[in-house]
Amino acid sequence: MNILLFSTAYNGMCQRVDRELQRDGHQVFVELSPTATVMEATVRHVDPDLIICPFLKHRVPDSIWREHPCLIVHPGIEGDRGPSSIDWAISQGLSNWGVTLLQAQAQMDAGDIWGTVEFSLRPVGKASVYRHEVITQAVGLIKLAIEQHRRPGFRPRPLDYSRPEVRGCLQPLMSQADRSIDWRRDDTETIVRKIRAADGFPGVLDCIGEERFYLYGASAGKSYTGSTAGEILGHAEDALCRATVDGSVWIRQMKRASIDKQQFFKLPAMQALGQSSLADSMAMLPSLPGDKASDIELRVDGGVAYVTFDFYNGAMNTQQCQALTSEIRALKQRPEVRVIVLMGGEDFWSNGIHLNCIEAAEDPARESWLNINAIDDLVWEIITAQHQITVAALRNNAGAGGAILALACDHVLGRSGVVLNPHYRTMGLYGSEYWTYLLPRRVGADRAHRIIQDCLPLLTDDAIEIGMVDKLLPESWALYHRELEACCRQLANARDYAQYLQGKQARRERDEQSCPLAHYRREELRRMKVDFDNPDSDYHRLRYQFVHKVSSGRTPQRLVRRPSGGSSESEAA
Repeated sequence: MNILLFSTAYNGMCQRVDRELQRDGHQVFVELSPTATVMEATVRHVDPDLIICPFLKHRVPDSIWREHPCLIVHPGIEGDRGPSSIDWAISQGLSNWGVTLLQAQAQMDAGDIWGTVEFSLRPVGKASVYRHEVITQAVGLIKLAIEQHRRPGFRPRPLDYSRPEVRGCLQPLMSQADRSIDWRRDDTETIVRKIRAADGFPGVLDCIGEERFYLYGASAGKSYTGSTAGEILGHAEDALCRATVDGSVWIRQMKRASIDKQQFFKLPAMQALGQSSLADSMAMLPSLPGDKASDIELRVDGGVAYVTFDFYNGAMNTQQCQALTSEIRALKQRPEVRVIVLMGGEDFWSNGIHLNCIEAAEDPARESWLNINAIDDLVWEIITAQHQITVAALRNNAGAGGAILALACDHVLGRSGVVLNPHYRTMGLYGSEYWTYLLPRRVGADRAHRIIQDCLPLLTDDAIEIGMVDKLLPESWALYHRELEACCRQLANARDYAQYLQGKQARRERDEQSCPLAHYRREELRRMKVDFDNPDSDYHRLRYQFVHKVSSGRTPQRLVRRPSGGSSESEAA
């Protein structure tokens, strides 16, 4: 089939749907422009059998949905309508929510139902729910809808609020007044729920002193309390602790509200405070160890060390890279540890260097240099771990240097459905993290060059076919971890463990003699430094646009595809 995707952005949902449908043999086209004129022109050019909108924030023109079947992914239960679906579900403390695939029509979210699925609503931020449950269930609904579309006589059912199982309703856009925290009355659970309901976007607007900030990434405090609700108690790493009426709450990220025409962006909470008039007073805040879960956590079980690094949105700043490097270096000195497993975070594996922290630095070029060297140090530490087996538990999406970081490990165990973007050119960079050694070593020089140049996403299901991933484990979160631990125990207890290490050490010696690691790093960084040091380079422009959410308003050239000529319906059938 010819399938056209309309999306506001080429985000994780759109990328996964795009690759899944291509893998199923469909000819897929992507249009990101929000204008009706461009959308109509694209439909004429593609002549799609089906239009799917995985992530669309604006209406589909009447001229399109009246003439073509056009399916909308709505992150809500059947009957739910409105742009703040998950926000209301989390803020109301619901235990279940869902995803519905419906047909576009004049009224937003009121079209005929092609399918709906419900799931348990975890106590996490809405961005996490979207990345896990919503995307997974949406992909299943879309694939089912394609089969239904091929079925002669199939008709979606009308939305009927008289049916008892239709429990959703029309809900308004959630405003900042709805999200507002009353520190004198709201308990910890309520505050955490409000911030989680706004996580990712738009955040909860709140005041600290005379300054206004948007709050993100909340969790309940464990042991600290204060005399006045709302007061700042201290910090741990870059997170901020504030007192509540019945305890405390940790806030990981904040963004200053705009002042006049000056726009700010999301940063680790303490860094956001450091940019404000509160910087001097916040510098005196006490450190509160042992209360907030660290971004880096270690669990050792039967000779297997599981290292979780749950950095917000997968971005790794200089200090975080250094802290993780120190953790790996220490593990390499522990003889009882036979396998080191890099787990990434709960929502992302890693997305490489921290562009927001770089943009906020007094000297972004210098901070870029420090950050890329810090992550290179981390990769070097993993490559040179010669007395343990290393495993990348690639259980969530990864991009840029983060996707390459996984390849430094001996084994890459991917979770089905995970999206990888192992390239740098979309940020105007050549790339480092020893990619010129690690990527060709797995996929060959020619394919490595194409991956870096094409800048297209890969599913782990693609990656295993070309050697980037060694083993594909189930998408189910529980099953993935069960099989991961079984694999790691098997590696740690294998009879040929010593022989494996000997072979690993021999390969590393041969590779070093052929071309030293220092050479790969030196040549990569030489190219990177040119872009860092040039204030007019694409890197600085593209980084600014990324951090400040500046859209080009059009589909990138790398996603523009030509129709092969005519519908592929008969071939696909």
